[in-house]
Amino acid sequence: MLKALERKLLWLSAWTIHHANHIRPNRDGLKVGGHQASSASVVSIMAALYFGILRPQDRVAVKPHAGPVFHAMNYLLGRQSQEKLATLRQFGGIQPYPSRVKDGAEVDFSTGSVGLGVALTSFASLVQDYVHLHGLGREGLPRGRHVAIVGDAELDEGNIYEALLEGWKHDVRDVWWVIDYNRQSLDSVVPDRLFGRIEGLFRDMGWNVVTLKYGRKLEAAFAREGGEALRRWIDDCPNSLYSALTFQGGAAWRAALLAELGRDEGVRAIIDPLDDEELGGLMTNLAGHDIETLESAFRAQDAAGDQPTCFIAYTVKGMGLPFAGHKDNHAGLMTKEQMEAFRHGMGIRPGQEWERFEGLDLPAAELEAFLRDIPFAPVLAPEGRSLAAPSVPVPASLPVPKVPEGRTLSTQAAFGELLAEIGRAGKGDAESFASRIVTTSPDVTVSTSLGPWVNRRGVFDRHLKNDVFRDAKLASAQRWGMSPKGQHIELGIAEQNLFLLLGALGLADRLHGGRLLPIGTVYDPFVNRGLDALIYACYQDARFLLVSTPSGLTLAPEGGQHQSVNTPLIGMAQDRLASFEPTHADELAILFRWAFEHMQKPDGSAVWLRLSTRGLAQPERVLDPAAVIAGGYWAVPPAPGARIAIAYQGPVAPEAMAAFEELRTEEPGAGLLAITSPDRLHAAWLAARRQARQGPGAVPSHIESLLAPLARDAAIVSVLDGHPAAHAWLGAVRGQRVVPLGVDRFGQSGDIPDLYAEYGLDTDAILDACAQALLGR
Repeated sequence: MLKALERKLLWLSAWTIHHANHIRPNRDGLKVGGHQASSASVVSIMAALYFGILRPQDRVAVKPHAGPVFHAMNYLLGRQSQEKLATLRQFGGIQPYPSRVKDGAEVDFSTGSVGLGVALTSFASLVQDYVHLHGLGREGLPRGRHVAIVGDAELDEGNIYEALLEGWKHDVRDVWWVIDYNRQSLDSVVPDRLFGRIEGLFRDMGWNVVTLKYGRKLEAAFAREGGEALRRWIDDCPNSLYSALTFQGGAAWRAALLAELGRDEGVRAIIDPLDDEELGGLMTNLAGHDIETLESAFRAQDAAGDQPTCFIAYTVKGMGLPFAGHKDNHAGLMTKEQMEAFRHGMGIRPGQEWERFEGLDLPAAELEAFLRDIPFAPVLAPEGRSLAAPSVPVPASLPVPKVPEGRTLSTQAAFGELLAEIGRAGKGDAESFASRIVTTSPDVTVSTSLGPWVNRRGVFDRHLKNDVFRDAKLASAQRWGMSPKGQHIELGIAEQNLFLLLGALGLADRLHGGRLLPIGTVYDPFVNRGLDALIYACYQDARFLLVSTPSGLTLAPEGGQHQSVNTPLIGMAQDRLASFEPTHADELAILFRWAFEHMQKPDGSAVWLRLSTRGLAQPERVLDPAAVIAGGYWAVPPAPGARIAIAYQGPVAPEAMAAFEELRTEEPGAGLLAITSPDRLHAAWLAARRQARQGPGAVPSHIESLLAPLARDAAIVSVLDGHPAAHAWLGAVRGQRVVPLGVDRFGQSGDIPDLYAEYGLDTDAILDACAQALLGR
């Protein structure tokens, strides 16, 4: 049964790609692509796993280039339609690389940015531990294993090793990585003996390593007289030579073997009775294509326990296809003539290419019965593989931190106080809300103001560990006891790991049936170091709150490498991430509360708060929460027809306010606009423009309504501690002149007055910009 289904996966994956490239109409002449060779190398591994080993609760990250095999597997299981299978890489169709959002619930982890899906399985297993140990998962839902099917070239990605080290620190369990070791990358053949390095790295990190090199035919040959010499020859064969001989076929294998082993009678007794096709089949009988060997190894490890395990499965890239082993086969496609020969060899009748069991010797009814009874067949829950969890009620409001008269408060400090107050919750709804919050940070927990929360709520660890400093009665502001009930996950200094963990935490409701409210803190400039993983987490629609602080060159003495410039633009550009930069604590309290609701809504998203360490005087006022959330409000409304307004964002508020007071002596009707989110303003404006293009009835966006009181030819001077392009677009809303001030080059050390003066953020620079704007320059 498994061999028949393995054969069918090879055909369907190859045919799906062929159909997309050579049969479906091509209107623009672009190559559609689809990775037939990369798919072929993994069909045996996927057949053994999905049709023999995996259970409904197991979660899998499929090698990106094996997406067609994954879709074919779901088609055989009845979870994908024939019509949909024919839409590979078509608008509205199935994706080239498995996507949670675009392909649906059968996809556990999106893959495509290589290495990230692999590492995410480790963090998802950690989150499963968290959910179960906190008693937040669905009752009766068994623990699952987290499996990554890995292309060997993915192991070149550095985030793999950061994740391995972090997994070792947290003693992760129930993780399998199955490496498709075909020894080819996109451009070339991978270095010889790489498997030895891979094996050593995994063992050093506490993993069990199972090397699956030879199939049963080769093992039987090795057991014969002369077999040991044959084994040594294959073991010593360079990867590039092995690939070339595989492509050339049996005759080339025979010539190479006879040239070096022709005098060994035992070897001759093994190879001489075989014709060229049989010899080629023997020499490529690797364990990664021997389904009995694979299933036996998986079952043995399944019974061995929960130790993380790496399987190194030797394979041939393109196995079973005419370009098997060729170093250029990564993006190769079978020609129509090659596909016709392949179709004939597979026993597929013309016109029956999509039939589920066409070309197989076993009766369809027996195959159907087999598929119904495999462990993976039952659905995970009534809603399918993607679970659901009820929303966590959020308090109607969060208290704004109080500041004594004459004192100042930064948004970073206010964040710490807000979270600490939540952490003090006693019983009832407040504690129910607080118990779902989980924080994490890459070794900047204290310096991003999470310390009071962690002191109260503890650090999560699968094992109980005492705080040695506290036990020894040594003075320390941090009381970091570790236990399975802790609500903070401490990470090492690796921002990729932060965003991968936030992605896993933000999918806990759909993967493990337990809703969490994750908060991750990081220094704002170092969002860039983890940006690939942040984009990946958003692409999966993971829900979390990112707090990046401190931001901008306002962190004056730290110098250019700790001062961010481009992060406001990242916040505007990133899909499924609502970005804000509150200036005062009252704005932060509104946005903090809103974030917890927004990240739980079906049409919600992750949220990003960009904060500062600059202490500001806190105004006494009553804000309109809707305006703060929408992205801005008039701190001082303009007079109708006003000629100018100043717009500010974040910690430059004192300079903007001082400039505004001077400006009003000459322009009494001027307005002062507080921007809390250029991202939200811009997104709503674009949405309104799209709606307007569809016909009458469009509702003005929030920024259109805000700017409406200004004269049509009014000027807007904007200022933020970030790239000025975040505000430059405001001029397109109503055709008004915009002079955007901001930071567009690396910062440097200094104090705030010097840096604001140097980079044009101080009061004088704002007033100069106002004068230029009013003069039309």
